[in-house]
Amino acid sequence: MVTTVRRPTGHPTKGSHLLGWLGHDAQTASVLATAQRYLKLRAVVSEALPPTMRDSFEVLKIEQDTLTLMASNAAFAAKFRQIAPRVIAHAQAAGWNLTGIKLRVQGGLRIPVAPKPVKEARALDKRDLQTFEDLNRQLRPGPLADAVARLLAHHQPTLVKEPAPAAQTTLASTHGETPEAPAPQTHKT
Repeated sequence: MVTTVRRPTGHPTKGSHLLGWLGHDAQTASVLATAQRYLKLRAVVSEALPPTMRDSFEVLKIEQDTLTLMASNAAFAAKFRQIAPRVIAHAQAAGWNLTGIKLRVQGGLRIPVAPKPVKEARALDKRDLQTFEDLNRQLRPGPLADAVARLLAHHQPTLVKEPAPAAQTTLASTHGETPEAPAPQTHKT
């Protein structure tokens, strides 16, 4: 047998909302206000951080204009100490009265770490390769010319595998073949 629960019809009461019931009691209303304040501050601090660091901390408390944060690891805490002045300035610009930041490292904290950004790369097309070939013809022998030659050799079609003449395969990076810059002149006064 299936039983149904009858709910009263009409407008939902303030207590039916998940957060609405917290406003009925002074103590729970204070907890809700503090939680909302910390969430707003967390968002402001996140804006000032690099994307890879945004999920590696939590706000613990604000006491006497000092913000205490919980860091997920010591490496994050060390990096955060370097950029703390920038974070404080950003929070002050957003209207928060902060003068300092303290960090606590919580080793077993399971704060998710943001994934590394996906590397965006595209394949070189014929126009790109032609530009590198033109550059290679204009370069003097040396390490840069060798690097461009290796790049061109790497991107050659795999169907054409003819051995290159010996003059083209020899790299000009040896000391005797690389032109040297003139020695600086000293002026005697």
